[in-house]
Amino acid sequence: MKGVVFTEFLEMVEQKFGMDMVNNLIEQNELSSGGVYSAVGTYHHSEMVTLVVDLSKRSGVELPDLLKAFGGYLFNTFTTGYPEMFASANNGFEFLQSVDQEIHVEVLKLYPDAELPSFKTTLLEDHVLQMDYHSDRAMGALAYGLIEACGNHFSEGYEIDYQPQTEDGKYVRFVITRNG
Repeated sequence: MKGVVFTEFLEMVEQKFGMDMVNNLIEQNELSSGGVYSAVGTYHHSEMVTLVVDLSKRSGVELPDLLKAFGGYLFNTFTTGYPEMFASANNGFEFLQSVDQEIHVEVLKLYPDAELPSFKTTLLEDHVLQMDYHSDRAMGALAYGLIEACGNHFSEGYEIDYQPQTEDGKYVRFVITRNG
């Protein structure tokens, strides 16, 4: 998992829970990196799982809710840091449909060793998009937060139906209905 995900996660934790929480997460867990992350580095995803699970225990916030919040935070980071990724999309559905075939292609140019989830999209109706998420990391709730933030970014209200397709969470179907 790319270091930028870790650095952004720790920044979100600091903003929402304070620096003491960040220090506790790093100091109280056995992390092979020692809790030192570079945005361009690559780290085992189990460290992220350790950090998120511990944050859930310490904060009392349910794990899926933390991942959704982080997805929203990460999306906003991307819009600020990489505005060119969003320039060609006229609406959220166009952007979501471009993730696997365009956005991830560009990400892999920058970070060839990145292990990205895959997304297959099908426009069911003008206002309904089906998006299938596949990832060995099973972070569908993070994807949910990214999708929700996409709707907010494009000023579109989304109703998101989260449909796990496997018990291990590695395959999730989202049916996204655009309001209005």
